[in-house]
Amino acid sequence: MSIKLERLSSDFVKVISEIIAKEVKDETVKFVTITDCEITNDLSFARVYFTVLDMDKKDEIIKSLERAKSFIRGELSKRVEIRHTPELRFIFDESIEYGNKIDKIITDINNK
Repeated sequence: MSIKLERLSSDFVKVISEIIAKEVKDETVKFVTITDCEITNDLSFARVYFTVLDMDKKDEIIKSLERAKSFIRGELSKRVEIRHTPELRFIFDESIEYGNKIDKIITDINNK
């Protein structure tokens, strides 16, 4: 990934996090944490990775993010100087959950 795309991805993570925390009216997405963003080379798509505190509400939160996607993209275009704002795709970040699972396995092995 080029330096420009890395910087843009970092900016997207910060700005999208702000928009979700302060401006999205749907209360279910308030506790979403944006963990990463990958932007395609042609700037047409951005995969926005997120995680949630309450895993029981994961499916509900995914639906809420899909509903808020156009609002978030519109606000993003106002705040990040870019000719064409990529289409956003929200993807649940499995890596944290996977890390917790591995940590639990290691703890169980050490306790035996």
